[in-house]
Amino acid sequence: MSTEASELIWFKSSYSGAEGGECIEVAVAWHKSSYSGSEGGECIEVASCPTTVHIRDSKDQAGPQLAVTPAAWSAFLTLATTL
Repeated sequence: MSTEASELIWFKSSYSGAEGGECIEVAVAWHKSSYSGSEGGECIEVASCPTTVHIRDSKDQAGPQLAVTPAAWSAFLTLATTL
């Protein structure tokens, strides 16, 4: 799947200090839930990385985010689809 540069969200590594020097920035591509409607409401966005799945509220993109392992996300999706 191709990701456009405008879809990427860059953030500095938590290991980078304020003084500059050696630091790294990481990009994640956010995807809105297929259950999200165009009228807003309760929507989530997910960004998958090899070791972490990031989850946020699509209405508050600068707000708090949840990060879980891919195994935990998979277990959650399995449980959610059986309810």
